[in-house]
Amino acid sequence: MGFDTTGRLHAIMDTEQKTERFRKRDFVVELADNPRYPQYVQFQLTGDRCEALDGFSVGDAVKVEFSLRGREWTSPSGEVRYFTSLDVWTIQQAEAGPPGDDPPPPDGPPPFDEDPPF
Repeated sequence: MGFDTTGRLHAIMDTEQKTERFRKRDFVVELADNPRYPQYVQFQLTGDRCEALDGFSVGDAVKVEFSLRGREWTSPSGEVRYFTSLDVWTIQQAEAGPPGDDPPPPDGPPPFDEDPPF
């Protein structure tokens, strides 16, 4: 099951080589569905997708398509922990600004006809 969202790039981290065959790159998108309370959501790219961020800069409006992933891990002492990640399939320039980026109002009041409409 996939999801998508639109927002502004808030932070871009360096690619991390975790093992010989696994690498990942995290980035943060500011979601402004409610501009008074923006949300900062961390996503991750893995493997060959790490380079997908190379053409982007902080502040760019982006559309992110991702899957929600989770896993369980048991420590050597027996403690169970859960991890959630948002694994990105694609990231692209957003066609329009994120929610909350309304176009500016037109200059001045709307035109007014001298004749009443009745």
